Amino acid sequence: MNILDKIVIDKRKEVNLKKELIPIETYEQLPYFEASTTSLSKRLQASTTGIIAEFKRKSPSKSIINDKALVEDVAIGYEKAGVCGMSILTDEVYFGGSMDDLITAKEHCRLPLLRKEFIIDEYQIIEAKAIGADAILLIAAILTKTQIKQFSELAKSLNLDVLLEVHNAEELHKSIMPSLDMLGVNNRDLKTFDVSLETSKTLSQLIPDDFVKISESGISSIDAIKSLQPYGYKGFLIGENFMKTDNPGKAATTFIKELKE
Repeated sequence: MNILDKIVIDKRKEVNLKKELIPIETYEQLPYFEASTTSLSKRLQASTTGIIAEFKRKSPSKSIINDKALVEDVAIGYEKAGVCGMSILTDEVYFGGSMDDLITAKEHCRLPLLRKEFIIDEYQIIEAKAIGADAILLIAAILTKTQIKQFSELAKSLNLDVLLEVHNAEELHKSIMPSLDMLGVNNRDLKTFDVSLETSKTLSQLIPDDFVKISESGISSIDAIKSLQPYGYKGFLIGENFMKTDNPGKAATTFIKELKE
C-alpha cells in the first residue's frame, strides 16, 4: 500500500465522522458560503511569474518542514511578495494543517486561496467554500472519472476554481473535461517519492490549451521554472522551498524578484 492509499483510508474515516457531527446545512449558514470568490486561474493567466506559494508544516516524505511559522505572517508575506495565489494544506494527520489555517489566511490576505486536501466526498467541497477557499484540488489518482465530473461540476456551481492533479498520461486522459480550470502535473512519483521535471515536460503536449497548466513538486529554482515555461506552464506550485526558511514571505519575495530579472 502506498502513502496515498493510506491517506485516503484515513480521510474516509475522518469525513464520515465529520458528517455525523456537522451537517452540511451548518456550513451553508457560514458567511463565506455566500461570498464571492477570486479566480486563481485568471490570476495565473494574467501573470508572468505564476507562483502559487504553499503553506505546509510537514509532509509524509519530509516530516517536519516548518512548525514555527504562523499562517497569518506567511499569508501577509506571500501577498507582499506578489505571488498569484496561496495553497493551504488542510489535512491534519499527514501535513499538520487545518481548516483554521485557511480561515486565518483569508482574514489576513486577499490572495486566491487553494484548499489543498484529499477530496473524496462532495461534503469537503461544501466545506471548502464555507471556510473561504477560492479553488479546490482534485487528485485524479484517487478519483474515478465520474467522481471528477461530479465534484468539479459541484465546485463550479459554487464559483470555485478547480485544479485537477495528474501524475501520468492515463490519469490525464480520464480527467479532461470542461468543468476543470487548471491541470496540474505532479512531478513526484507517489509510490517512490522520486521527483522529475520530465513528467511535466512529457505530459504538457497532452494537455489541451483550454486549461491553465500548472507544474507541482520539485520546483526549487528559477532555472526549473524557465525550463518549464516553453512547455506552456503558467503556474508553479512551490511549498517546501519557501517554507523551509525562517521567513517564507521573504524567500518568496527574493525568488520572484530574481525570476523577473
